[in-house]
Formats: sequence, structure tokens, C-alpha cells
Amino acid sequence: MKRMTSAQAAKELKLLNEEHDELLKREELSAMFTAAIQEDLEKARPKYDYCGMQEHLRMLEDKIIRLKHSISKFNLTYVVDDFDMTIDEMLVYIPQLTARKKKLERMCKRLQKERLNTGFAHSNFIEYIYCNYDVEEAKRAFKEASIELVNAQLALDRVNTTVEFEADI
Repeated sequence: MKRMTSAQAAKELKLLNEEHDELLKREELSAMFTAAIQEDLEKARPKYDYCGMQEHLRMLEDKIIRLKHSISKFNLTYVVDDFDMTIDEMLVYIPQLTARKKKLERMCKRLQKERLNTGFAHSNFIEYIYCNYDVEEAKRAFKEASIELVNAQLALDRVNTTVEFEADI
């Protein structure tokens, strides 16, 4: 067991995955080789220990599984201050807030009444598009969503960098 923050755990997980990928690449390059008929096979043979490689890969995979599980348990149980949500819930909430903010940004940039350009230069008909909502209310909602998003991101950042949990590695 090792105490660490989510940020530290993410870095550790990245390192473990990079090491695992490097081992797989090394295995791919050394598990088989080509030699000419007249070559001494033992001189052409790259260094490769099948059993040792498989054991090392399984050990890394086991560490990755245990670390990801520790992160998941922490994310499912730790409640973020001021939001009354677990980290797991916050990881759903933040993208929802981001989508809401983008939608409201489009809505609050509209004019209450906009002339529709139909492309018919000689038409006697002038059409308008009307907002079926109060643009000022959309602006207020956009500002609220922006503030809420920043606060949620900061709260999650604070947890990720300061709160430690027991990681099974």
C-alpha cells in the first residue's frame, strides 16, 4: 500500500503503461529473428527470455489493475466539498456543464429578432427569425454555468492534488 493523490496515481499509472508498452515493443522485436542459412544462429539470436518477459508483463498488468481499482474506489467514495458529489459523479457533471455552457453561449449570442437572408435579392418577402426565449436570461444562465464549471473544475483539481488515498501497489 502506498499513500498518494489522484494526480500522483495518474502519473504512476502513465509510467506503468509506458513501461508495459515498451516491454511489448521489445518483445515484438526480439521474440523472432531472421538469420541466413550460413549464419551462426546463436550469434544472430537477440537476447530474449520468454518466461521472464511474460512474468514481467503480468506483474506490470497486475500493478495497473490494482492501481486503477484503487483510483476507481477513491473516485466512487470521496465526496467533493461544496458539491455533495463523489469524484465519479463530478466526472460526469463537468462534461454536462461544459455542454450546457456551449449551448447557452450560442443562445445568448442571438438577437431577439434577426432578419433571415434567404438569398432571394428581388423578393418582396422579408422573413425574421425570433428567439422563443429571453436572450438576457440566456446570458445570465451562461454566466452562472461558466462560474459553476470553473468552481467544479477547481474543486476537482484541489482534490486531485491534495487528498491522499491508499493505493494498492
